[in-house]
Amino acid sequence: MRRVDSGNPDELGLTLVAGGANFAVGSVHASAVELCLFDDIGTREIERIRLPERTGDVFHGWVADIPPGTRYGLRVHGPWDPAQGHVFNPAKLLVDPYARALDRAFVYDPVQCAHRPDGSRCGADSGPTVPRAVALDPFPVATSRRPRIPWHDTVVYELHVRGYTQEHPQVPAQLRGTCAALAHPAAIEHLVNLGVTTVELMPVVSWIDERHLVRLGLSNYWGYNPVALLVPDPRLAPGGNAELRQAVAALQSAGIEVVLDVVLNHTGEGDADGPMLSLRGIDNATYYRSQAADPGRYVNDTGCGNTLALDRPLVLRLAIDALRHYAVACGVDGFRFDLATTLGRRPDGFDPEAPLLQAIAEDPILRDLKLIAEPWDIGPGGYQIGAFPATWGEWNDRFRDTARRFWRDDEGLAADLATRFAGSGDLFRRTGSRRRARSISSSRTTDSRLPIWFLTSANTTRPMARTTAMAPMPTTRGTTASRGRPTTRRFAHYALATCATCWRPCCWRAGRRCWRWAMNPGARNRATTTPMRRIAG
Repeated sequence: MRRVDSGNPDELGLTLVAGGANFAVGSVHASAVELCLFDDIGTREIERIRLPERTGDVFHGWVADIPPGTRYGLRVHGPWDPAQGHVFNPAKLLVDPYARALDRAFVYDPVQCAHRPDGSRCGADSGPTVPRAVALDPFPVATSRRPRIPWHDTVVYELHVRGYTQEHPQVPAQLRGTCAALAHPAAIEHLVNLGVTTVELMPVVSWIDERHLVRLGLSNYWGYNPVALLVPDPRLAPGGNAELRQAVAALQSAGIEVVLDVVLNHTGEGDADGPMLSLRGIDNATYYRSQAADPGRYVNDTGCGNTLALDRPLVLRLAIDALRHYAVACGVDGFRFDLATTLGRRPDGFDPEAPLLQAIAEDPILRDLKLIAEPWDIGPGGYQIGAFPATWGEWNDRFRDTARRFWRDDEGLAADLATRFAGSGDLFRRTGSRRRARSISSSRTTDSRLPIWFLTSANTTRPMARTTAMAPMPTTRGTTASRGRPTTRRFAHYALATCATCWRPCCWRAGRRCWRWAMNPGARNRATTTPMRRIAG
């Protein structure tokens, strides 16, 4: 029988200490929490240990003889009252929200859902279908040096780790599609030749496919459906946080910043009929926002089934701890916040001084990073362009729409912009062998139809996109634009890459390349003279 003691409530999650491990989990409405231990390969549950102490809203305990590599999960007891938002179900194995590693990717299974079709509690054990968290020693602080690219020199390239590396012929086949492939010199060389200063990695956090996709035999390619916020998905980073950290360090050594696209607005547990994998089973009524008149129904400001209540202490702490984890342990340079309006929501609407926004502004690590808001969600008053902290950047729908109109050549926009912004200055300066975009000071950059500068590489010897598009970044906040909508005070240059061989929109959006171009000199030569083709938006 393992020795169990009271432990420490201050360190949430499982923390390895001398002789064992401390485990703590936050839940306002639970009555008991059990730590479940598995065998070395994670197939058989060998022991359940009830945490002996509760301090405030934190259940905690110290358990002896927990070595690194231990597989574990948790089961939480509490009231079953779906009408009030309480759906505690100890039959469902839950993933520690502070887990630092998983032994497998999430795979949806109907047995993970808490309800039967008639709405009653589902007592089937979900243990065989749920990943196990893996106990790890504390991560060392990342030591790579951040490039610290000024905003006015920033060229952001959004890429999907798998899409960017899966078909690269110079990356070893066993690495393709992973963060290790992104760290390969050939993958980095392509970014350097594009003149990119900052890569924005589309979500790498562990995610699960939505159940309606599973029923259709489809999967979620993009990863905007997270579950365990501190764990890179095993499909993109089989080596976990260490692999992500190495990729970040490799890019930074080439002078390229790494910004993570993070989803803190909802989780992959979805709507009330979705799976119970972590937060729903720990304390559904606390972690998710429910309707005031009907606590059994979620507020769905995200369009994804649920909305995290980031103004509540336990949820706020989880979000901040996740951001700090990637900044400290993985060394990333910043974050792009998906549906950022949700981050500033209180029950009565968006608040620019909401707890999470204030916590980020006051955090000595996070406040100095490159922070970018996607300034909208689908909730009431969700369009919040220009409402985020002055030090943040914002993606802007006006630039997006103008870029799409340019590719389509709607209403002669390309010729119009070429005339309006002719002679504004040299777009390039050379830094060694690298070309980098330079923002151009002009009173015209606050125009509601944001100007777009097109940079074309003269290098025809590498498999790279021929053209990138970017918007000069205004240094002052605009007042009002057409139709009375506010303009944004700051934009990062946003690079849109197109495939020079097939010109497919999917290549453009996912950051993928038609690598046949590398093997086809004729295609490479034509790419330097062929006009840009229309790309459907």
